[in-house]
Amino acid sequence: MTRGKKIEQYDVVIIGGGAAGLTAGIYCGRARLKTLLIEKSLVGGLATYTNEIENYPGFPEGIGGTELMNLFHKQAKRFGVDFKLTDVKGVKLEGETKVVETFRTDYHCKVVIVASGGKPRLTGAKGEEAFLYDKGISFCATCDAAANTGKTVMVVGSGDAAIEEGIFLTKFAKKVIVSVMHDTGVMDCNEIAKNQALSNPKMEFIWNTMVEEFKGDGRLDCVALRNVKTGEIIDVPVDSCFLFIGYLPNTEIFKGQLNMNRAGYLLVNERMETNIPGVFAAGDVCDKFLKQVSTAVGDGAIAGYSAEKYIAESEIVEHQILCGGKPKVVYIWNAVQPESRELLPLFEQLEQEHGHRLEVVRVDVYKSQGIARRLEVEAAPCAVIVKGQKVEQRIAGSDITKETILKALE
Repeated sequence: MTRGKKIEQYDVVIIGGGAAGLTAGIYCGRARLKTLLIEKSLVGGLATYTNEIENYPGFPEGIGGTELMNLFHKQAKRFGVDFKLTDVKGVKLEGETKVVETFRTDYHCKVVIVASGGKPRLTGAKGEEAFLYDKGISFCATCDAAANTGKTVMVVGSGDAAIEEGIFLTKFAKKVIVSVMHDTGVMDCNEIAKNQALSNPKMEFIWNTMVEEFKGDGRLDCVALRNVKTGEIIDVPVDSCFLFIGYLPNTEIFKGQLNMNRAGYLLVNERMETNIPGVFAAGDVCDKFLKQVSTAVGDGAIAGYSAEKYIAESEIVEHQILCGGKPKVVYIWNAVQPESRELLPLFEQLEQEHGHRLEVVRVDVYKSQGIARRLEVEAAPCAVIVKGQKVEQRIAGSDITKETILKALE
């Protein structure tokens, strides 16, 4: 932390203000957690660049991306979420207190939710910036296919995503022209997709080409392709162009702390947990089969709920288990496990006979796996002996008896 910087305290800090981050904020705010969402540019993320979203449930006539994200933003603010438009310079994620560093302020928190998203890889061709998103260059066939009904579109790329999305576009477009940088018949996709594409009468391939320039008057109407072998420039009239040449997750600042795959996407489990306790990830920053507003919302909901659960379980551990006072017997059990249920009377007996000198705490891992993990219990049933603020012993399975517990408490 830089000397002289301001410090602010939060329960949860969310990095990224797209659909996933906003949804996580709604869940955390509604759980009455003090929540901050940090977005470096535009609240709403990439969805705000989509002219019309037709496949988000609840809007049968469709809705503009900016309008939908404004509703998300309004709902998050209603639940008390704070917003800061600034860039995150660094993070310190290990330990109970996490630190999210910005230029002027360090935010200390119990939980960090990473929803920093990513961005499609661009060609770098001349004129590209002028036609991005609603002006002719798109990155999502599922989002924009219907708007190209009866039109001529171009697909740039030959990987699985490019060819499979190109095939999908033929359901709407009059013609799908595919620019492939390889020799005739050579693609980067799987053989099944390749054969389907080559046999599709609506698909036309221009081999050995790369994009040289995007052209148009306010909106894209032509893509100039350069033959990589001859240097010849070919002007191809189109109504839209779809780029499928890769996606770049915004994960640079998390390298060395959070586990990633080779492409830089964060690795999470079904609870959106990363490898560091108290750090979750959601949305396109994770490696996903489908990148859509609806899937980002699902991720954000899980991350927000998991954050609330993590904080609640942390407070139980801190204030009810590792809090000093009388020695404690923490019974880690599973409500759906017969052997766990059979031991419950033993702990009721301990409580009745020895309650003056010990305290019994029951934790059902079916509902609260996080507490078991914090106590380093791998499986139920298990009796954890706690003295003061320290775990002294773990007694597992068939070794759990009245005698072994009382001996451990001596």
